[in-house]
Amino acid sequence: MSDTASAPTATEDRPELKRVMGPGLLLLFVVGDILGTGVYALTGKVAGEVGGAVWLPFLCAFVVAMLTATSYLELVTKYPKAGGAAVYTHKAFGIHFLTFLLTFAVMCSGLTSASSASKAFSENFFKAVKIDSSHGSILMITALSFMALIALVNLRGVGESVKANVVLTLVELSGLLIVIAIGAWALANGDGDTSRLTDFNTPSGESPFSAVTAATALAFFAMVGFEDSVNMAEETKDPVRIFPKIMLIGLSITGVIYVLVAISAVALVSPDELNKGATPLLKVIQAGAPGFPLQIFAWITMFAVANSALINMLMASRLLYGMSHEKVLPGPLGRVLHKRRTPWVAILFTTLLAFFLIGYADLAALGGTTAFLLLCVFAVVNVAVLVLRRDRVEHRHFHAPTALPVLGFILCVYLASPLSGRAGDDYKIAGYLMIVGVGLWAITWLLNKYVFKRKADFDPSHLDPSGPVN
Repeated sequence: MSDTASAPTATEDRPELKRVMGPGLLLLFVVGDILGTGVYALTGKVAGEVGGAVWLPFLCAFVVAMLTATSYLELVTKYPKAGGAAVYTHKAFGIHFLTFLLTFAVMCSGLTSASSASKAFSENFFKAVKIDSSHGSILMITALSFMALIALVNLRGVGESVKANVVLTLVELSGLLIVIAIGAWALANGDGDTSRLTDFNTPSGESPFSAVTAATALAFFAMVGFEDSVNMAEETKDPVRIFPKIMLIGLSITGVIYVLVAISAVALVSPDELNKGATPLLKVIQAGAPGFPLQIFAWITMFAVANSALINMLMASRLLYGMSHEKVLPGPLGRVLHKRRTPWVAILFTTLLAFFLIGYADLAALGGTTAFLLLCVFAVVNVAVLVLRRDRVEHRHFHAPTALPVLGFILCVYLASPLSGRAGDDYKIAGYLMIVGVGLWAITWLLNKYVFKRKADFDPSHLDPSGPVN
């Protein structure tokens, strides 16, 4: 690979975003996004599926994520633009309908995660400060206020956003390192039971293979997030050179952390006990270090969910910005603040959608659906990278061995299929979301064809649907 990137250049029609992310900031973005809040709750659920071998599904999920990451790396270094998977799909197949639905699926995954994190932030905030929050309206107002704060940070600039991400990621990481340290200390002192690590206490009638497969489909939700970073390509310094090394290092760090957390958890707490309640890692701390102040963990969890909300809202706004310039979404979504260089229309639009989800949606039921949608997206990306091999670019870029995207496609399709033991509700909810997506596609098509096209006929500043810089 060369040190020079073929990145989009700033023009009046396509204003460039501000490039502030170097290797260190990008690494923390990747690590912070993958760690998220999933592992804090998923460890117990995975243990309920597979028993003591809870570390194995996390390892399998890491392998699937790593295979798909190589496809993303080839594409982001070949086309270093905001938009991610939607841009690659658009270039590979050129089908507006397919690209729009994929964009909608990725946006849904980000907004549901961010909205869920905002609600979790509200709940953990009142626990941390020990204030009664029995009234749902108080929790709702706090969650909406927090989302508004995220929007202000996002509008202020990507520099401020990634600085906040640095702080939040370090705090988030500390919580998992505390669990690992307590587990290592307890095991070194002869506490715990490492024999559980090879036990497959599977549900009645399931073979170990079926149990691991079902648990991997569940654990995969904890590994997603690496794909969000490619939406920040236009705000990364020299993305062609730094993305491959940083994404692979970030994935490896989180994979090791997840496996070590799983080992610590099941060695100190039985799988049955881990599967009870919504805070399995607190049980691990209580078992390994009874004197540890659990209030600290409430603050750490609060910072972790705050980071998830920030990163997902960054991703969603950049996705809409990028796809507006690909003519897939209405042009006004690509408008950028003149001084701050942030996509203000996309930020406001995604924030309003998040407000709606916080106020009206049952976000607790969307975790499995989010993982299912992303597996489908990853399957498409693994095909797109092979299709786009015919498209040559002038600069050198990362090249994934052909076997990796092929294997990644097979595994993503398998984990998304009923063969993996995925819950039927995931398909039902995904179907409803896609119906909404089809309706929005029809509206967008009409807007692009008649409203914005007509405006371009009368206003020279709108000859390109991306619109002028405001």
